[in-house]
Amino acid sequence: MAKKFIAGAIKRPGALTRKAKAAGQTVTAFAKKVVGRKPNGKMSVEARRTKRQAVLAQTLAKLRERITPAARRQGAKKAVATKRRRGIFPFGG
Repeated sequence: MAKKFIAGAIKRPGALTRKAKAAGQTVTAFAKKVVGRKPNGKMSVEARRTKRQAVLAQTLAKLRERITPAARRQGAKKAVATKRRRGIFPFGG
């Protein structure tokens, strides 16, 4: 796996943030709204792109949640072991 796979996954940095601000929402709220939307008919290129951006934003938010700041202070290995016991982080760390 590439060392900077997240940077490679983000094709248009800041685009979803601008769309969310234009809609008057936070990125999280906007992503939840976009992902929950059911397409009626064929989706436009822009709608598909926005949906992909929203799904990526949700995924990156989950990655960020995995190890909390308090857990980082304890040490990453201990935090992963604790979360694995709780079933939050079931795969390798």
